[in-house]
Amino acid sequence: MEKDDSVYLGHMLDCAFKAVGKVHGRTRADFDADENLRLALTHLVQVIGEAARRVSEATRAAHPQIPWHAIVGMRHKVVHDYLEVSEDILWEVVTRSLPELIRLLSPIVPPEGV
Repeated sequence: MEKDDSVYLGHMLDCAFKAVGKVHGRTRADFDADENLRLALTHLVQVIGEAARRVSEATRAAHPQIPWHAIVGMRHKVVHDYLEVSEDILWEVVTRSLPELIRLLSPIVPPEGV
């Protein structure tokens, strides 16, 4: 794996942990009532997608279990079609998809400092 790929994979994992941590113990009603939470989660999902976009084709091919296309697609939606981003989808991504992404990325991201 190229060094840059490990940096991008690490960013993906770090931002996924941050996003999931921000909703831990929170309800959908909390999410709906907290604009700062929605903005933070939108940004973290955007960063995850941008990092995924920069991962090499070789690394993507080596890890087909990760839904690269969907992750990058969500980033494009947040950045380019921001007026149409569904808060239902954002909530689902953070509460359901990101815990799964953490599970998939954790074994392939080298520990920090390596």
